[in-house]
Amino acid sequence: MRPQEDGSARQRQPGASGRPRDGGSKLLERKTTLAAIAAAAGVSLPTVSKVVNGRPDVAAETRARVERLLDEYNYARPGPRRQRRGGLIDLVLAGLDSPWAVEILRGVEEWGAAHETGVAVSSVRHGSARPASWTSTVASHDSSGVILVTSRLTDEQLVQLRSAAIPLVVVDPANAPPPDIPSVGATNWAGGIAATEHLLGLGHRRIGVISGPGDMLCSLARIDGYRSALDRAGVEYDPSIVRYGDFHHEGGFARAVELLDRPDPPTAIFAGSDQQAFGVYEAARLRGMRVPQDLSVVGFDDLPVTRWASPPMTSIRQPLADMGSVAAQMLGDLIEGKPLRSTRVELSTELMVRESTAVPGRPVK
Repeated sequence: MRPQEDGSARQRQPGASGRPRDGGSKLLERKTTLAAIAAAAGVSLPTVSKVVNGRPDVAAETRARVERLLDEYNYARPGPRRQRRGGLIDLVLAGLDSPWAVEILRGVEEWGAAHETGVAVSSVRHGSARPASWTSTVASHDSSGVILVTSRLTDEQLVQLRSAAIPLVVVDPANAPPPDIPSVGATNWAGGIAATEHLLGLGHRRIGVISGPGDMLCSLARIDGYRSALDRAGVEYDPSIVRYGDFHHEGGFARAVELLDRPDPPTAIFAGSDQQAFGVYEAARLRGMRVPQDLSVVGFDDLPVTRWASPPMTSIRQPLADMGSVAAQMLGDLIEGKPLRSTRVELSTELMVRESTAVPGRPVK
């Protein structure tokens, strides 16, 4: 009897061409295993291949079923890509139109220059019908790792990065990342306290707030700091002068219009970003109000442009470039297999007092 021509029989026979048999037999064995998994999962072989290679264009339920069968078959996944990567990391930002993003990029690039590592910059596409487009891009080229900035990390994206063995560090995460995902942020709660206590110390009692999206961690932390400072001073919290929006000029302007057009407008506004604060400046100007004589304004970030504003802006300094460089260093340690001291790093914020804040209702010299 001739041996049955299945994968196991061929594995025992030498190749007809006389070449070493191990490579060909192992390839055939892997194909046979994938075919068996595809049959058991009720999907096509290309679909199984997509799951193995971390492609995002597979339904979550199908992916879970295939992943379970891969484990049952003890299928050897592609090993960590670290061995064939080198000299390139990905920086993925929620947007590229902000000075905030530029400061983060500066910190990452400074680390990259010191470690002979290139930085590929891309932007998350919000509302795109394409599934996990940025993870597809990252998984398709030889990237050593990813720094994700101020964006939401979905379960599907995380599965894809882990399947491709791509290290990840998150900067200022929009939502809470899994405990094992390293992240870098700033002391947003303390910054909210410092901004509010500064205004309280000047005599303001009706302090409006314009924050970022209400479901972002940094927005909530700054509002919590604001409320804590009010509580400490015995000032009642008034939710009617608290606004959530975005971190851009237009959002700050629109929310400031709402606050300043109230019959009882605030005498000071704490903005969740410097860009929002510039929007507050414009809303006040269009209403014939002067900063700080008629309205005190505090920003958040302390971007380089704040000191050149008219008047120079009081702001909470967020060490953005340092956040970028610390995230890059953490990523570098992950790439090299070094243990991290901590998976969560928070850098200190600092109040920078300039000329946009003053005692309410009094002229400044």
